[in-house]
Amino acid sequence: MKVTCDRQELLTAFQTAASVVPSRSPKPILQNIKLEVSESGAILLATDLEIGIRIQVAGIQVDVPGSAILPLARFGSILRESSDDTLRLEADGQSTLVRGERSEFKLPSENPQEFPSVADFTEKSYHELPARALKEMIRRTIFATDNESSRYALGGVLLEMGSDKITAVGTDGRRLAKMEVPARSEGGHQSGDSMTIVPTKAMQLIDRALSDGDAEIQIAARANEVLVRSPRVTIYSRLVEGRFPKWRDVFPQRTGSSKVDLTVGPLYSAVRQAAIVTSEESRGVDFSFEPGTLVLSGRVAEVGQSRVELPIAHDGPTIAIMLDPRYLNDFLKVLDAEKIVTIELKDAESAAVCTTDDGYGYVIMPLARER
Repeated sequence: MKVTCDRQELLTAFQTAASVVPSRSPKPILQNIKLEVSESGAILLATDLEIGIRIQVAGIQVDVPGSAILPLARFGSILRESSDDTLRLEADGQSTLVRGERSEFKLPSENPQEFPSVADFTEKSYHELPARALKEMIRRTIFATDNESSRYALGGVLLEMGSDKITAVGTDGRRLAKMEVPARSEGGHQSGDSMTIVPTKAMQLIDRALSDGDAEIQIAARANEVLVRSPRVTIYSRLVEGRFPKWRDVFPQRTGSSKVDLTVGPLYSAVRQAAIVTSEESRGVDFSFEPGTLVLSGRVAEVGQSRVELPIAHDGPTIAIMLDPRYLNDFLKVLDAEKIVTIELKDAESAAVCTTDDGYGYVIMPLARER
């Protein structure tokens, strides 16, 4: 293999692929990244056998096709530290030679044929949606997942794919985030009764690897794996095994509740202020929705107390509820400051249900007050 490459283009792709490489593995070759070069271009491959990625690399001039195993730390350091705009790579299966204008590195290399294959996207049945919508869906649900759960499969985001939309759900049992986006089904692709739970790590990789400028993204779910393809990147992941809770039961159709519209920016600021006097042992903040005013108050004996008032458009009865401010802030910080959020409340023991006008819903369970 002999190629001349644009160093910055290769570095950007290499860093994305590096996020898949395991820090420890019984198969040492997995702690490298494979470069495959053909007449049509170059692809970087990385996998930990649970998640895999294929990235097309721009700015590659191919002299001799072939492949090379690139050691993660050493080759990554060369790409970062070099001041050359272009680098020349030569590999013969035993070593890789990296040449700059005034530098040269020779790195030992493993046999490229021993590197496991990484699945490519060959599906005829899939869902298609804009990259921006997929990234927004991930950011609005991923924070609510729980990798420690043993009762349910909460260590990932549930994707329910219907005829014209995708619904993503993340929960840790104390709060639940749901995002619904329009998506086109190609070839009759739907998730049906099967549970497509994509691991949190894979969702983070998809968010990182895609850019808002990417065109349409394809998602295909199989029995125990999912494939995501953009014009530049293909990502493969095994699904989380197990059952996801019946999340629709968390969004009750209830009567006698009050709805209050709030602007994200001022509410986010007020919650952060009220949370200043909370502690690890006592995280709760009292939210008192009174006519015309929301009063947020925190009290911890050894820390102090806070009281923050926020004018609101509420003319109903006073409703008080204690919430963990971290959970509310996680929801608010993924929204634009000008966004309007509707909070539906019933009483101190019932969940607070937050919704926006673009398919986003969030449920927070209340904290019990000390008696």
